[in-house]
Amino acid sequence: MSTPATLPLQGVHHTARPTWKLAETVHFYRDLLGLPLVHAISARGWGPDDHADFLHFFFDSGNGSTIAFFYYIGADQPDFATPRPDYRYKATHTAWRVETREQLLECRAKVEAAGIAMNYQIRHEVIESIYFNDPNGYSIEITWQARPFSELDIADAGRTIDAAVALSQTPGALTCIDDVWRRKGTELARELEAA
Repeated sequence: MSTPATLPLQGVHHTARPTWKLAETVHFYRDLLGLPLVHAISARGWGPDDHADFLHFFFDSGNGSTIAFFYYIGADQPDFATPRPDYRYKATHTAWRVETREQLLECRAKVEAAGIAMNYQIRHEVIESIYFNDPNGYSIEITWQARPFSELDIADAGRTIDAAVALSQTPGALTCIDDVWRRKGTELARELEAA
């Protein structure tokens, strides 16, 4: 398999999610978090005949990126979009970066001072993050990266994902993280023997 050419991406322009809480969403992002409202698209429904008219509005989230929402006028919230206290639902989230741990702690203090409940603060490998929810139940993360990713991180990521992908191709071969670690260890031993 050939390696594709690198896409000329310049970072995230925006993330977008639907909201059924227009006033609460605007209040949360603009008034409580202080993100400037920078753009709004108002449009008739497009695409399928049952597509509702909508507002698509954007808040500045720093460094040229935005977080955006769709408010579908007159549409009901479908069951699949109802917030759930389930880690699989919460896996879809927005993570914003700060430059220092002090800024992370400053963000936590400001979020709590605005009356927003903090879910938790955790250090995972090279990043430390705080987590909280917006009015729609979407998980928001603010993260500080303690150090840049190194060549070692990149090589380890490749080995980890390659091992998981290989295992996932055989039914029942990928049942827990130990399976990935064993496969990765076996492949790494092969690489060292060949060197």
